[in-house]
Amino acid sequence: MAPTARPSTSQSIAVIGAGVAGCALVAQLRRLGVQAPISLWETGRGPGGRASTRFSRLDGGFRLDHGAPLLNLSGAPDPQLLAPLLEGGWLEPWAGRAARLEGEAQLRLDLADAYGLGGLWVGKGGMNQLGKGLLQLAGPEVEQHFGSFVRHLQRPRGGPWRLLGVDRELLVEADWLVLSSTLLAHPRSQLLFGWPEAPLKTAAASLGDLQLDHALTTIAGIRVEARSNLLLVIPEGWAHAWLDLPFGLLHCDGPAQQRWGIRRVSIQPLADGRCGVVVHSSDVFAADHLDVYGSHSAVATMLQLPPDGGREETVISALTSALVQMLAPWLGDAAGWQSRLETLGASERQLMRWAAAFPVAPGLPTELMFCRQSRVGFCGDYLAGVGFGRIEGAWRRGEELAALLVNQLQRH
Repeated sequence: MAPTARPSTSQSIAVIGAGVAGCALVAQLRRLGVQAPISLWETGRGPGGRASTRFSRLDGGFRLDHGAPLLNLSGAPDPQLLAPLLEGGWLEPWAGRAARLEGEAQLRLDLADAYGLGGLWVGKGGMNQLGKGLLQLAGPEVEQHFGSFVRHLQRPRGGPWRLLGVDRELLVEADWLVLSSTLLAHPRSQLLFGWPEAPLKTAAASLGDLQLDHALTTIAGIRVEARSNLLLVIPEGWAHAWLDLPFGLLHCDGPAQQRWGIRRVSIQPLADGRCGVVVHSSDVFAADHLDVYGSHSAVATMLQLPPDGGREETVISALTSALVQMLAPWLGDAAGWQSRLETLGASERQLMRWAAAFPVAPGLPTELMFCRQSRVGFCGDYLAGVGFGRIEGAWRRGEELAALLVNQLQRH
């Protein structure tokens, strides 16, 4: 329900990160009547983050949900933005079948992990529809800046937040700053980019906000798990064997992950008769290959990383071999499938890595999500609460932060 008093329009808001949390935040702000200037900044080409869909400029039939294969809502009540998304045709029920692999080869049908609990939804036409739908609800007045990398953060005493680019060029000034991911606050940015310090920590040093300092210390202690992801596009002549498997989503339990180095397999039919297979490695496998990003990864493009001397193909072959051996009881002929899949072209057999795919509990307490003194907010799946580490958590924290911001803006 919209607030009775219209929030102030004089205070601007800059949101860094257009994953589900950032998109849900700006959509809920508009839904609650906020007319203040809002800008959304994202390094990727589109919204959604891990809830996005990978396309190809050269292959019109290529469409893979390479991150989250579905959205599950396990808590109650439903997020407030769910109903308008359903009414707008952005989401639809997931009609696939999930299974769990226990140990080396014990298949348990209709059992999944925490991602299979509650109501199951998918984007209608791809998981990227979730982010697109949220931004549609936010309206055209939200300034959307994709392919924009925020490198520095500043807040002069008594002044607004300043977002700066790689060359310290001013991107925008805003009264409120929201981080929907931890990259600019977590020390991993130092390892990833070679920065001397996380940008928000540098900016916070002169603000004297104990709550923000506490939040940054807590964020610095959040451990994250990496994933190495294998993306396969199976030709039409071979696709039936994969589509006839007794599951569309396979989760591996702990012993199975230890045996195969795989956490999850998603099989996705394509409109032209082909199918996509997305393999998420275990965190242990990814940790053993942290230096192999994959030439198709956003990080490799952003950092302009040089070729890795064949290590990418080694990781692809290792994951392919583990996949076909793991599925041999149902797919058959592991050696034959290994040989066939190795003949796929570079666009049909890709590797991408997420350096920080999943936060590890307990995460950032919600009482630290809104730092009023420094005018900083946090939202994302890294905050504690229902749905932690999943799309649900990112979505719910976005809506919760929107309510806190609205209450603050109403006072002005």
